Amino acid sequence: MAYAIEAQGLRKSFKTREAVRGVDLAIQQGELFALLGPNGAGKTTTIHMLTTLLHPDEGTASICGYDVVKDAAVVRRNISVTGQYAALDESLTGWQNLTLFAGLHGYSRKDARALAVELLESFNLAEAGDRTVGTYSGGMRRRLDLAAGILSEPKVMFLDEPTTGLDPQSRRELWDAVRHLVKNGTTVLLTTQYLEEADQLADRIGFIAQGRVIAVDTPEKLKASIGGKTLTIKLAEGTDPANVCRLLTSEFGMEAHSDEGGLIVKAAVREAALAHSVIGTLIDQTAAVDDFALSEPTLDDVYFALAINRGNEVAS
Repeated sequence: MAYAIEAQGLRKSFKTREAVRGVDLAIQQGELFALLGPNGAGKTTTIHMLTTLLHPDEGTASICGYDVVKDAAVVRRNISVTGQYAALDESLTGWQNLTLFAGLHGYSRKDARALAVELLESFNLAEAGDRTVGTYSGGMRRRLDLAAGILSEPKVMFLDEPTTGLDPQSRRELWDAVRHLVKNGTTVLLTTQYLEEADQLADRIGFIAQGRVIAVDTPEKLKASIGGKTLTIKLAEGTDPANVCRLLTSEFGMEAHSDEGGLIVKAAVREAALAHSVIGTLIDQTAAVDDFALSEPTLDDVYFALAINRGNEVAS
């Protein structure tokens, strides 16, 4: 099978720090693939290698069959890259920006103007087309940036954390724009820290940690891999979440974790009866429980399960 994006054993170091430590990817044509991981996991460095901005220290990668090192110029003609900051002229209107970019891509003046109108409509920016970009919201700028990015008719588009810093409404509007790209046949590689975003958009998801891809599958299969349900426990103020997690491990053999705020503890359970036993034990041992619930696993649960397993592997 010919892949739109393929990588084998990609490695990249900066002085003494190895940022990417053997990344393998195989992304099909027309697929939306999300690469998830925390800051410093290697997402952006991987993108920079795939888009010819960095040379790999080791390994190979290709875009639409073209090697990112040997055929870098051809690769750049087949891709578009959008990051966290829109590459637009804020003194020009949305329509003027698109017309300018279209002209740079070789369209005639007549075709550039017509295409600018068409793209403004497609990306839900028609009413703002005559306003200067400096007056646009963050979400509007990102959508306009996406519209400009497809003027070159790229076969592959890289979106490197494009919704960082956007409010929920702007994020969802950008999601619609990304869905529009995929519907029209563009292969999209999306990096994001927002697990809900990947769940909503991606055909498949890859989790990257410490420079390595540690799991790849569809959102549904990744969540099913957890097994059972997720027990979410809301602790009262003053309760030590670390003690609760240790108790769940020692008494029930459960891997538990708390969120950054510390008052929410989560653990995977296979039977509802076990969840009730857990809550009863916590209350008997004077752990203050404000509320609890059982739910289907989320990608957050998958991420933490993978992180725990990886931590155990490193420890052993």
